[in-house]
Amino acid sequence: MDIMIVGGSGFLGRELVRQAGAAGHDVTATFATAAPAGGRWRRLDLRDGDAVERAVREARPDVVVNAAYRKADWRTTADGAIRLAMAATGHGARLVHVSSDAVFSGADIRYDESAPPDPVTPYGAAKAAAETAIRFLAPDAVIARTSLIIGDGGSVHEAFVHDLAAGRREGVLFTDVVRCPVHVADLAGGLLELAASDRAGVHHLAGPDAVSRYELGVLIAARDGLDPALLPAARTDIPGPRDVRLDSTRTQHTLRTTLRGARDFLRPRV
Repeated sequence: MDIMIVGGSGFLGRELVRQAGAAGHDVTATFATAAPAGGRWRRLDLRDGDAVERAVREARPDVVVNAAYRKADWRTTADGAIRLAMAATGHGARLVHVSSDAVFSGADIRYDESAPPDPVTPYGAAKAAAETAIRFLAPDAVIARTSLIIGDGGSVHEAFVHDLAAGRREGVLFTDVVRCPVHVADLAGGLLELAASDRAGVHHLAGPDAVSRYELGVLIAARDGLDPALLPAARTDIPGPRDVRLDSTRTQHTLRTTLRGARDFLRPRV
């Protein structure tokens, strides 16, 4: 299978590139600023409609996976995703679009795939706009919502915990902001399964454990041998969703890949 991974230089994108290559797929990946070493890379700015069209036309992929976003940039997160969907559909490529639990307000706390978006932040609104357009432009596409993405030391969340524990950064971990973290390897595996399937529509790919940002930090600290007492905790006063729990039960039943919970994949290393 020929796969084009947009946003391939990001945390999730790099894992998608690694797993797709290991599975024997022909991979083209895009980057915005700097290309990682090895592989077949091309620069792509999703804000440039001509460049998006040209990239898909020249790569001629069977599947396009969009793992790109910029939280503060509507032109990339919303408009760029829509341009990419149009280009993929126009060239007969299947689309897997990575979305976010940010499309929800938290008013209902638990959300399955049938829940309509009700965003309360600009980033959530951009992701919801992209979802809505893609459902009309590419009805055979997969819209894969996920949550906080954690790895084996490479995510921004893990780096933040280490910096707090070492006193390199100021900040706190919120006790009242709850999400369902997912391991980057599980998420990438699930996305590639969906890419190779004939499934369409909204799918949730998050872990089964709902934890606060502070609880997540404590789990990371315990795994990595840090003192959890060094992690400052507080309730948030920042506007936005508090408790958003993606229910991935339905999607998990369709996958071979197990979406592990944070209490599983962050168990202390032996």
